[in-house]
Amino acid sequence: MQEVPSTLKLARATAVAFAIAGVLLVTVILPAEYSIDPLGTGAALGLTQLSASTPAPEAPQVLDSTAALIPVVEGPVANYPAEYKFDLVEFEIGPYEYVEYKYRLEKGASMLFSWSADSEVIHDLHGDPDGAKAESSESFEKKNRKQANGMFTAPFSGIHGWFWENPAGEPVQIRLTTAGFYSAAVEIRLDHSRHPRQLMPLETIMKQGKPEAAAP
Repeated sequence: MQEVPSTLKLARATAVAFAIAGVLLVTVILPAEYSIDPLGTGAALGLTQLSASTPAPEAPQVLDSTAALIPVVEGPVANYPAEYKFDLVEFEIGPYEYVEYKYRLEKGASMLFSWSADSEVIHDLHGDPDGAKAESSESFEKKNRKQANGMFTAPFSGIHGWFWENPAGEPVQIRLTTAGFYSAAVEIRLDHSRHPRQLMPLETIMKQGKPEAAAP
């Protein structure tokens, strides 16, 4: 018959385990992970170099530009520090899928836009303020439609643009053309991945003859 350990033996074993864990914590884990070396054992064993060489986490990617196109308003005229940009992009949205396409606009900056779809889509023109949480998007126009043409002036600095969702069982083609004082653009796909788009001045696009289509 197997002997059952007594309560005293269990207590002693537990105390020994805690003591060993404490020694490992002070002599190995703290120096290696946090550069805390109260006994000097980490330096002697070369463990403090491990924590010092740990790379810092990468900062989240933010859609921005070093040359912010902030308008200076003088009466009816708004002057900008750089020329406006032009963009033309086409999407194919699969059945019951969606895509977002947004531009970086400073407060008061404007853009002209024209988009069309070959069938009705769920549409939301909205903006995300700088520093706000994802759920803090502000909708400016939300309805089902096939096309829209207009001008947008950013009420706050951030990224502004469109959400299109295909509610039908067949793919939908969308074509968007814009011109304005934005500094960057990004496509946000169904898997929430972000794909920055390189913008070109109007002169460059005219020389090439046809704008580059967005990647599928």
